[in-house]
Amino acid sequence: MQIPIYQVDAFTSAIFRGNPAAVCPLEAWTEDALLQAIAAENNLSETAFLVAEDEHYVLRWFTPRAEVNLCGHATLAAAHVVFHFLNIHLNQVVFATHSGNLTVTREGSRLVMDLPVMLTEACEISEDLTQALGEKPAEVFRGRDYLTVFPTEAEIRNLQPDFRAMQKLDLPGVIATAPGDRADFVSRYFAPALGIPEDPVTGSAHCALTPFWSERLGKKEMQAEQLSERGGELSCIDGGDRVIVSGETALYLEGTINV
Repeated sequence: MQIPIYQVDAFTSAIFRGNPAAVCPLEAWTEDALLQAIAAENNLSETAFLVAEDEHYVLRWFTPRAEVNLCGHATLAAAHVVFHFLNIHLNQVVFATHSGNLTVTREGSRLVMDLPVMLTEACEISEDLTQALGEKPAEVFRGRDYLTVFPTEAEIRNLQPDFRAMQKLDLPGVIATAPGDRADFVSRYFAPALGIPEDPVTGSAHCALTPFWSERLGKKEMQAEQLSERGGELSCIDGGDRVIVSGETALYLEGTINV
């Protein structure tokens, strides 16, 4: 069987930056074990698989180790593939996912995603979490992931996490964030339990970061920067029960998988 594959760098206008995601359009769903094997072979933080169905696409995301319920950058990458290869006349696409219907709209060179909000609540700063991060945060909040808050951008840049210790935490990921020097806020995201020691740019983390910083800064529209080695820029809007996250994309690779 031959499967088309595209590799798209998301949240950047140029290749070799942002977050690379593989996108594989399928004619019909195949065994989950094969999808997971392809994701492991790709060894990117996410591989997206999509199948056309009526007026929308069904979309699923796999890390090298597991299927996940939400991934922002791979959704942006999947929309790039739809708009440039699968249905070039569309300016809006709806993806049916485990997190509900996600809409992506093309606005010039930017792709705008409508994502569900992820709320967090304050919790204690545990020794295990401090050990995993290598530094003690000023505040910690709990949601899908831990959201850890530091006073300065420099502290986020200088974090050197202990990924072995982080894998033992009871939540799959850790967000580290602070006010930005140029952007409204900055972050890094770690999920070694999912096979992603550090994610280059994480759209889904901004489903929690956006409402958090919107309340803290008193702003609905914000610019965000993820401080990974590759780096990435996101525009975020707090829409109440939804979060609008947008960015640019760049195609790196187009090819065929033989399985």
